[in-house]
Amino acid sequence: MKNRTIPYLFARFFDGISSGMFMMALPWSMLLEEGMGFFVAITALVCTSLSFVFTPFFATLIDRHSRKTILILMQLIQATTALIVFITYYNDLQSHWVLAFAQLIFWLSNDLAWSCNNAFTQENYRQDEYAKISSYQEVVMQVTTLGAGALGIVLLEHWSMLEFSFLATFASFLSGLCYIVTPYQRQFSPSLKEAFFRQLVASKDIFSKQKRFYTFLALSCLSYPVLTFLVKLVPIYFAEQDISGSWFATWKMSYGLGALLSGLLIARLLTRYDHENAMVVSILAMAIILILMGSYLSPTLIILLTIVLGFFNSYNRIARTNKMHHVIVMEERGRVEGGLKLFSTLAQSLSYVVIALLSHLQLTALGFIIIGIVLLIAGMMMLYLKQSLNIETPLNQDGIIGH
Repeated sequence: MKNRTIPYLFARFFDGISSGMFMMALPWSMLLEEGMGFFVAITALVCTSLSFVFTPFFATLIDRHSRKTILILMQLIQATTALIVFITYYNDLQSHWVLAFAQLIFWLSNDLAWSCNNAFTQENYRQDEYAKISSYQEVVMQVTTLGAGALGIVLLEHWSMLEFSFLATFASFLSGLCYIVTPYQRQFSPSLKEAFFRQLVASKDIFSKQKRFYTFLALSCLSYPVLTFLVKLVPIYFAEQDISGSWFATWKMSYGLGALLSGLLIARLLTRYDHENAMVVSILAMAIILILMGSYLSPTLIILLTIVLGFFNSYNRIARTNKMHHVIVMEERGRVEGGLKLFSTLAQSLSYVVIALLSHLQLTALGFIIIGIVLLIAGMMMLYLKQSLNIETPLNQDGIIGH
């Protein structure tokens, strides 16, 4: 396992640095120009919309081609995109259209790489290794996220897009090299004779075979829209209450610390507790935490509770991913990831509408309780689904990887 894991984790590390820093710098650089707020908002909307549209196609690609090759190509695409930005700025040809294009490419390639990494992990590790590699992945992801955030606070004031694009080019290139040297043993050979669109349409059949099981997973996926909801809600609420920006920065760090703690403990937790129970408990715990936040609305309490929220959000996501490692047919993993992402993205979009409405009505503080109640209902539904059926799916992974 060690030979496979070290280069793979370095690949994830460099990818996190590249994407984290570059995706933070791109909108910031555009906003330095006067009157660019609307353009930045439209760019984010276009990225989100195209992500939703392309998700089924990306999901099918994952089930048709080598997952390792896809990961390498994504890093190559990102390195090339960042290099184009570097060359543009080096020659004083700055353009917000170039930055918007780069943001779109990084956005879409990150989406594909995220889903592909889950499928790659399932394929390249044994069942008894899933818990340990999940722990390593979470720690690396949170360390890079916290590191990129901390560096960003300093570097955004001193670096231009020239330096950020060079860093992204270099880090993406290193990530690609690490993926290249990562040992990979394909566990299935997809038939490319089957038409792409026929395989794409077959995604519907995959979900219809076990509707309750996938409904359970989809409800668990609500934890991500909740996180993106809070990332938008908290700064709006803090600004309305004249709470300084340093509190918001601390809030973001507190979530990362909670998720990092989860990463350190997750291998033991996954071994000791049932995956389905972990998901249900995590969703219900998050619901209670959000309702408590909305009831007291103290910045200090919100930050402290966010540490616990970050822990359970991470625990839920990793438990769900590991459950899928164990029970999803390997040849269908990409399309399953795609279907769940469509649901998650739709919920995320609806949550932004709720924020806009609450802000317009000057009822922003209600957002914590509203999203808490939504999660509470989701948790109760998950509990019902878990009790009403035995959530076990046949798996054609007998004897995964013998190395």
